[in-house]
Amino acid sequence: MSNSDLKNINVAKFGGTSVANFGAMENCANIVKNNSTTRVVVVSASAGVTNLLVDIANTAMSKEQIRQRLADIEAIQYAIVADLENTDEVVDKLEQLLTSLTDLALHEEIIHRADLKDALLSHGERMSSLLFSQVLKQVGVVAENFDVRNVLKTDNQFGKATPDLEQIKTATQSIMQPSLANTVFVTQGFIGSDADGNTTTLGRGGSDFTAALLAEALDAATCEIWTDVIGVYTTDPRITDAARPLPELSFEEAAEMATFGAKVLHPATMEPALRQNIKVFVGSSREPEKGGTWIVKDCETEPAYRAITRRKEQVMVTVKTPKMMYAQGFLQKVFTIIAKHKLSVDLITTSEICVSFTLDNPANSVLERLNQATIEELGQFCEVLVEENYDLVTVVGNNMHSAAGVSSKIFAAVADYNLRMICYGANPHNLSVLVSDKDSSDVVCALHDALFA
Repeated sequence: MSNSDLKNINVAKFGGTSVANFGAMENCANIVKNNSTTRVVVVSASAGVTNLLVDIANTAMSKEQIRQRLADIEAIQYAIVADLENTDEVVDKLEQLLTSLTDLALHEEIIHRADLKDALLSHGERMSSLLFSQVLKQVGVVAENFDVRNVLKTDNQFGKATPDLEQIKTATQSIMQPSLANTVFVTQGFIGSDADGNTTTLGRGGSDFTAALLAEALDAATCEIWTDVIGVYTTDPRITDAARPLPELSFEEAAEMATFGAKVLHPATMEPALRQNIKVFVGSSREPEKGGTWIVKDCETEPAYRAITRRKEQVMVTVKTPKMMYAQGFLQKVFTIIAKHKLSVDLITTSEICVSFTLDNPANSVLERLNQATIEELGQFCEVLVEENYDLVTVVGNNMHSAAGVSSKIFAAVADYNLRMICYGANPHNLSVLVSDKDSSDVVCALHDALFA
């Protein structure tokens, strides 16, 4: 690799379906081979593995049930090994990982200790990176399986660790940078390590975040997110066949989409890309020839409506106390507790004696546990009502707070549905509504027909 290419580094991330089996991995290996600027590859766990690991980590079950899930994981990985050449070294390392995984899975405290859960969950990415590095070698790429925990340093908030940007920059520049000209590093998304060397995880979708963090630390020019869809769509194509891929997005639009539920990107992915003005590409590893979506600082056009997102599993929390009327400090007290638990509020409305807000509440997650702790603490000084089974639907666009007729077109499209909460005006890039999970697909379709047909 030439010195000029080193100034134009690309970091490529491949999701779970892209590394699901040998054929999928071989497609990805050829994508890497065909782009000489790709020097770092970040992989997720093979499709199906993470779900099995999450099941082991969070569900009380018998040893027989655990061993069955371990056997399913082993079968997924060995199906890839079957098509590899020169497997002796790979098999030895895979067996070591499977032994370590078994020990953690059978640990009597696995469903009670967050540190053990993170150590267990890390094995999915560690196995897929081991196998993918070998696939790369088979297609003629000089590659090395690299343990990202050596450079991706975080705090010790197991399950949703916060990266230490300064440490990541220093470690990456000293450990990875000197070898980039000679080898492609294949490493793991989603995982890191704390100051004591304990394995941590970045939360759901953290592989995208990992790729962006490494791109930032290496001063990369581009970051590619390879998945199973052809770029970012106007909305989730599983909801409506009318959804279509977008050729470009701005960082602001993409950040809004990621925050409000677009599955293609992790909500935090845009932060490092925006800080360093790194262009982000989203495309399909199955059909790379069809192109994808480029996410850039400035787009050629900035339409009022760009896309519609949905985020499922939302709860609405209402805190109420007669003491709130004319009282100072009530809101501060409420949001101090929310901040202490590191939760993010999306929608909020207020009246004289109550405040309602929404929280993301995915099942079997750190957020679910934090939400419960938050609600219990709020209940010590006010009345708390929790309403579940809601989805958050968001229209993402530009200058939505000032362009005439933008909001009326949206509200006319959803006139037949109950909108439990509305958030509009605080941000020029979105308008959000909270609706019943039973109505959310219909709401998205109605909006898409009205805004994009």
